[in-house]
Amino acid sequence: MPTTCELCGRVVPDERIDDPRVVQEHHLRPEERADSPTVMLCRPCHDQIHAVFTNAELRESYDTIEALRDADRLSEYLEWIRGTDKLDIKTE
Repeated sequence: MPTTCELCGRVVPDERIDDPRVVQEHHLRPEERADSPTVMLCRPCHDQIHAVFTNAELRESYDTIEALRDADRLSEYLEWIRGTDKLDIKTE
């Protein structure tokens, strides 16, 4: 069954899920993993979130998928990623 990234909304088809890390579980409250709700993200979105936000910022201000979708720092990225089928990107 294809997997949909809960952040960008892209569908990752089964035939592209040969790498078990292409879809990843993201803990919405880092460092509180035992109690943290999770969402499923494509690898680029997961990498981008951790490149742009500190764990403290994620825990304090971006602990829901809605807050992440609405984050100014992700708006250009989300617009770009939705137009590509890349499942591996370089983050800084």
